[in-house]
Amino acid sequence: MRIVFIITSLTTGGAETMLLKLLERLDRKRFEPAVVSLTGFGEIGSRIEALDIPVQALGMQPGALPTPTQFVCLVRLIRAWRPEVVHTWMYHADLLGGLAARLAGVKAVGWAIRNSNLDKDKTKWSTRIIVRLCAALSRWVPRGILSCSERARQIHVALGYAAEKMRVVPNGFDLTRFRPNPMARQRLRAELGLSQQTPLVGLIGRFDPQKNHIGFFVAAGMLHRRLSAVHFVLAGRDVDTENETLRQAIQQAGMSANTHLLGLRSDMSEVMAALDVLASSSSYGEAFPNVLGEAMACGVPCVVTDVGDSAFIVGDTGRVVAPGDMERLATALEEILTLPPEEKARLGERARARVAAHFEIGQVVRQYEVFYEDLMAKEI
Repeated sequence: MRIVFIITSLTTGGAETMLLKLLERLDRKRFEPAVVSLTGFGEIGSRIEALDIPVQALGMQPGALPTPTQFVCLVRLIRAWRPEVVHTWMYHADLLGGLAARLAGVKAVGWAIRNSNLDKDKTKWSTRIIVRLCAALSRWVPRGILSCSERARQIHVALGYAAEKMRVVPNGFDLTRFRPNPMARQRLRAELGLSQQTPLVGLIGRFDPQKNHIGFFVAAGMLHRRLSAVHFVLAGRDVDTENETLRQAIQQAGMSANTHLLGLRSDMSEVMAALDVLASSSSYGEAFPNVLGEAMACGVPCVVTDVGDSAFIVGDTGRVVAPGDMERLATALEEILTLPPEEKARLGERARARVAAHFEIGQVVRQYEVFYEDLMAKEI
């Protein structure tokens, strides 16, 4: 089965990373994939090409409408590859890729929803318009729609998406890559010039309003006043010392001496395994945060805000607080950090077991493969 995957971009992000993980494990005896990025090649493009999968980048401007030439190019590219299935990822790709696939004669079109909250105060008006268009077109453009979270499915059904076409498939995680690793704990502390006993709280994710880095440092300041030995490790795109907004928030919280900004890292499994607890302070927009599954697979408990499916992912293996409640976030982090060592270890073991039971990458990829077979069989 030839499948063309169309995605808005191939920069490092949750959707892009999940696509890479899917392509790494897709049964190549049954499926022949190709990938189109509407914008640029990004960091993920070369990693996909290394899998011997063709990748094309159309060069559209992020957030802008395509030129007629670019849209025609997309239609011609799909026709040239002659896929049986086209699977689009993210709103712009769902709209443009879905229409282009239909014009190219492909009937087995699937969409992918990777976002949840679409609050008008926090989501660009152009994105909201595209979502409304997708809702109206969902009755006839796609045969099936995958959502990475139940919360996102509910939100999009309420917006007018065709409920009967929706299916939830969570993100998946490689338990051989993300695993407990005492040596990683030692190495990161040595890199940061810290003692091996230093407690580390992590916040992993690109610098974006929905991640609420600024709010996190309100919680971090509260926690630091209670547990002065704790250090905070942050990593992700634009999470570095050149980010003046972030630096000011750290200084205002009095956290400069206890905060480490790592920027983008290629060794995230090592960083995750070095933490004592992972925090997710997101205030909106998340559907299924990959960082939670990665940390839990490393045996690291998580303290999360109740955004998207975060509460479901964590289950009873961490703590869940209301979005925006930074005082409760600080208290919940303190609760985890001050657990007796044996109890904290058991919590980490339960977290890893939960990922193995519900989100193991092999199981998730098989769900994707069934989705593609059903698209072809018109069962969706």
